[in-house]
Amino acid sequence: MGEEPGSPAPRASDAEREATAQRLRDAAGEGRLDFEELTDRLGRAYAARTRAELEPLTADLPAGPPEAAPADGGRRWFVGVFGGEDRRGRWRAARRMTVVNVFGGCDLDLRGAEVDGDRVEITVISVFGGSDIVVPEGVRVEMSGLALFGGNDLDAGERPPAPGAPTVHVRAFSLFGGTDVRTRGERRRPRGPLPPIPPPRPPLP
Repeated sequence: MGEEPGSPAPRASDAEREATAQRLRDAAGEGRLDFEELTDRLGRAYAARTRAELEPLTADLPAGPPEAAPADGGRRWFVGVFGGEDRRGRWRAARRMTVVNVFGGCDLDLRGAEVDGDRVEITVISVFGGSDIVVPEGVRVEMSGLALFGGNDLDAGERPPAPGAPTVHVRAFSLFGGTDVRTRGERRRPRGPLPPIPPPRPPLP
């Protein structure tokens, strides 16, 4: 029998919320959801109070057991030497990535990236250069590392991470450069060689 008109919507259980969250993680691993979509839907899944709030989160995903996820076949290495590259839009990110910048920089936009799971670890090594890493708002961001004659900055936005939110861990080691991690905005660090240092002026007579 159907529900009586005006009857309260059935409440979602912790097990149902977790089952929905796991299906979303599986879908991200299959390439069906990008990182930003996964972040948004996970937050809504853990905040859902009724079954009706959970149903739309997986309505566009195929039923049945998940397909075998790719064997973490995403891009692992990014190297910018006297130049660099940008990765944005739809692209596949490995769980662990390494970025090396020497007089240049590589920028990564994770908002549209496909990820296998809900944790991404990025190690950035910069000498006279740096990287901008853009993450979806609402993810849990961790940053560690060291900067000498430069700086590493973190701006995770105003939206607090929800329970179960994906995690991005950035380890940044910078010398005369730095790494910015943020949710949006324009590139703030120059890429490429720094301007030459002018020679010292001769002493006045």
